[in-house]
Amino acid sequence: MSEQIPGVDTTIAPSGTGCVECEAAQGWWVHLRRCAQCGHVGCCDTSPSQHATKHFKNTGHPFVQSFEPGEDWFWNYETDEMYDGGPELSPPSHHPLDQTVPGPRDRVPADWQSQLH
Repeated sequence: MSEQIPGVDTTIAPSGTGCVECEAAQGWWVHLRRCAQCGHVGCCDTSPSQHATKHFKNTGHPFVQSFEPGEDWFWNYETDEMYDGGPELSPPSHHPLDQTVPGPRDRVPADWQSQLH
């Protein structure tokens, strides 16, 4: 992946520290993904609501990057390809280290594992 890719804007900050839609609905997530084009933070496909993929389907923005500490991989929804690393996006590159996975801690149900996809 190079620095100049259609669908990647390295200047856009992430939309927040959690999934935009889950935060609005007081929901929860397993892992977070960040849109490399607009910065939208959504939950992964293992999460009950799968907002990162829904964001791609609604916008056509092709790339997400993991928004988890220690991970810098990208996923291309259009080609179903993973890239180990890529251009450095505007910080922060992950959710806060004290944020639980799944999270947020106070909204994760006791039976969360039975709700995974």
